[in-house]
Amino acid sequence: MILLDTHVWIPWSAGDDERLSVKALAAINKAERLGISAISCWETAMLVSKNRLKLSLDVHEWIQKALGRPKLLLFDLDVETLVLSTRLPGQFHGDPADRMIAATALLHNIPLITKDRLIQEWGQVKTIW
Repeated sequence: MILLDTHVWIPWSAGDDERLSVKALAAINKAERLGISAISCWETAMLVSKNRLKLSLDVHEWIQKALGRPKLLLFDLDVETLVLSTRLPGQFHGDPADRMIAATALLHNIPLITKDRLIQEWGQVKTIW
């Protein structure tokens, strides 16, 4: 199981593998299960609402279709994840979505595919890029 950051899930779901690193794509193809945090659905919808992302379908339809991809597991934002996102060890930046994604990876002890340098340098979860 590996967790996909939002900026990985969107192109992978859209079949835009060129936006992913070779190492990230290899890890995705090798994994038996892929996870995303529910906050990635919110982030995707926000990007569309701010015209920073264009999708081929209505955002709700696109998310439903993307969630139906094989191997994909949606991690809900449960109380344990939400509280942990406020108590992350070490120095972590303030972006709430990144905090919830990192908390999900930490709580479930799974690697995170991300190109986010701040998360990579945080060092509390294994990252792949």
